[in-house]
Amino acid sequence: MQHELPSTLKVATIWILVALALFFGIQAWQHQARQTRFVAGDGVIEIRRAEDGHYHWPGEINGRRVTFLIDTGATGTAISTALAAELGLKSEGEATSMTANGPARGQLMRADVALEGGVRAERLRITALPGLGPQPLLGMNVLGKLRWQQREGVLRIEMGER
Repeated sequence: MQHELPSTLKVATIWILVALALFFGIQAWQHQARQTRFVAGDGVIEIRRAEDGHYHWPGEINGRRVTFLIDTGATGTAISTALAAELGLKSEGEATSMTANGPARGQLMRADVALEGGVRAERLRITALPGLGPQPLLGMNVLGKLRWQQREGVLRIEMGER
């Protein structure tokens, strides 16, 4: 006696398998996109624009792994007050920063910043802001010391003396 599955169960199984294949295919594609978003070598760093329309640069603040949001409109580098507290950074004074949401009062601090590709800034002056999200902003106090250009969704940074 042969037992056969009901046709609705067969169809449901096929759709589940198709959905799983699609899910894993998209995950693999996104993983590959993340891997090729940041490329460094031969004195050049290339960062491709992410899906959110921004450039993200992996690095560290005082040895803690972070991913910076590159903000060419920001005068200085900024982090959240929560991250500053986690890192144990000490205030060196107060500052008012102009943000997209208007003026914000923050604390001036110093930290060592290391960016993938070999860019380093020791005792960099940063501002800790209470309303800032979890991702630090990399401002012109770092970017202004580099040779860079943005074209067709790629931020190209040439290493060497400016």
